Amino acid sequence: MVGVTSAEGRVVVGYGRLSADDATRPDGDTVFEIGSITKVFTSTVLAELVSRGELGLDTPVQNLLGDEVLMPTRNGAEITLGHLATHSSGLPRLPDNFEPANPANPYADYTVEDLNTFLSSHELDRDIGDTVEYSNVGFGLLGHALALREDAGFETLIYERVLEPLHMSNTEVELTQALRERLAPGHDGRLRPVANWDVPTLAGAGALRSTVNDLLTFLEANLGLSESPLQQAMELARLPQRHGPRLGMDIGLGWMTATEDDRQLVWHNGATGGYASFIGFDVELGEGIVVLSNSQRSVDYLAYRLFTRDLDG
Repeated sequence: MVGVTSAEGRVVVGYGRLSADDATRPDGDTVFEIGSITKVFTSTVLAELVSRGELGLDTPVQNLLGDEVLMPTRNGAEITLGHLATHSSGLPRLPDNFEPANPANPYADYTVEDLNTFLSSHELDRDIGDTVEYSNVGFGLLGHALALREDAGFETLIYERVLEPLHMSNTEVELTQALRERLAPGHDGRLRPVANWDVPTLAGAGALRSTVNDLLTFLEANLGLSESPLQQAMELARLPQRHGPRLGMDIGLGWMTATEDDRQLVWHNGATGGYASFIGFDVELGEGIVVLSNSQRSVDYLAYRLFTRDLDG
């Protein structure tokens, strides 16, 4: 599924079929796992709390966790919420004790107790804030910490702070029966059916499922094409906070910013065992792009071609 939005309206196009056994073409309300695109929803919640003055990007994560876990430190420095949101905490991509019982659903059995054990025993091998290194456990921790602070589950947190204000009714972690009936089955890179992923503890890193139409609504709010109570938070979330030399991009709160000639694309992608996804927008042009697939094969190149209008490549 591909969706493009601008001041002129939306264009939504479906291609292919849901599976080898189902010739149904997907549409704008077909549900997909969106993987790491979840991170920009998590960071939007953080930005909203910061813009309200309820938290700061310099708030130590330890302040939100209580006494059950001791956050790692280095050279007297503490990991802050801003470090987690910009992948500069020094935490690894995955926790040291990540040992899934079922590789086909790798995050399903990783518990809060596992996370607490990892944090309390982990020794950072680089200074906090020293470099940008993409971290799923860091963003999972961010979602977990914010949920603890709000005394709510992650899904409730996202619903109350982002989904409900934007009237996004087709984005969830645990799908209702109606949404499950619209879920496109996942496939690996060789187009073989695979299981869906469950991400309970590290939900902030990749647990959401959504549709092209809902994600276009999210992008329209980010672009200012629709009125939103989250405008200030969304502007803060995309504001570059750090530069990632390895990525060659600026890092905001969750969002990444790539420069192509004189244009800037604010974006994030996602992948699970059976899905690939991409969302991005150009503030100056006032255009947003969503690409969702129920195959693990990356859709980044397709999104890039849409962004650059290189449709003959």
